[in-house]
Amino acid sequence: MNAIDLNLLVALDVLLSAGSVSGAAQRMHLSAPAMSHTLARIRHALGDPILVRSGRRLVPTARAEALREPVRRLVADAQALMQVHASVALQRVRREFRVRAPEGMGVVYGAGLLAALREHMPQASLRFIPESDSDALALREGRIDLDVGTLADRGPETRTALLYEQALVGVVRAGHALLQARVTARRFAAHEHVAIAQRGGAPTPLDGQLAAAGCQRRIALTVPSAYGALMAAARSALVACVPEPLARTVGETLGLVSFKLPFALPAEQVFQAWHPRDETDPAHQCLRQCVATVPRDTKLGPLAGARVLSAVRQRELAAHRALLT
Repeated sequence: MNAIDLNLLVALDVLLSAGSVSGAAQRMHLSAPAMSHTLARIRHALGDPILVRSGRRLVPTARAEALREPVRRLVADAQALMQVHASVALQRVRREFRVRAPEGMGVVYGAGLLAALREHMPQASLRFIPESDSDALALREGRIDLDVGTLADRGPETRTALLYEQALVGVVRAGHALLQARVTARRFAAHEHVAIAQRGGAPTPLDGQLAAAGCQRRIALTVPSAYGALMAAARSALVACVPEPLARTVGETLGLVSFKLPFALPAEQVFQAWHPRDETDPAHQCLRQCVATVPRDTKLGPLAGARVLSAVRQRELAAHRALLT
């Protein structure tokens, strides 16, 4: 029986995920020539070219595509077997986690998330990265550790988990003319609005509801984020529609008033997504657990409202809120 170098499986998993020798070399902390030599060994061992050139890109062969999921599972299982003392190792983790998320998440949950993360990994740090239409491969290529948002365009290999649901509310500065009478769909649409750019340019449910009522918003300004929309509304007569947790967290400070929209909208579902290579990594598991619990613990996500909290829990919530002020 020929000897098997299991390190080749790890390298093959990274190569198939990165789709390039240079990308795989960067993630494995190797030089490009060393990664090319490893690819040559994989080709020899499997009797298949694995990655072939197509224009300026490398694309997987049919054999490579068939191996993608089995190899991923084998590597994940091997990593799990080797992580016997993971809980102790977390105390020594020095790592910056890169989380791509809507700007408002860092505003609402950033401090609380960092505090929760450092209970387990005191030397860890967080970097929030803004959403981008042009960087759909960032998670697959390892340039971010976690993707958070509505994630309508998440890929088939991505692992996801629902974090919370959030309602949208209208926001205007105090004394705005819209608040002088009952807010109807027609009065709401008649004022000038600041809109939030959507990933992929997709139409919003808000505009769909207005169209059904025979109305259309007068969009005077479009900004990249909900926080930017709040700032614009605070400095003008523009109407903004933003997630309720963000409006509640910073709206009063900016002199803004929130109001219920004059039509029913489905709550936005916010997910976290990660690549399968991080499925069993204890540090990444800790990050995901903190991201999943902090919105509930700070009672800023609507899912928390369904829970009956003890007096002890209320004191914990107060401590978390203090982190966000």
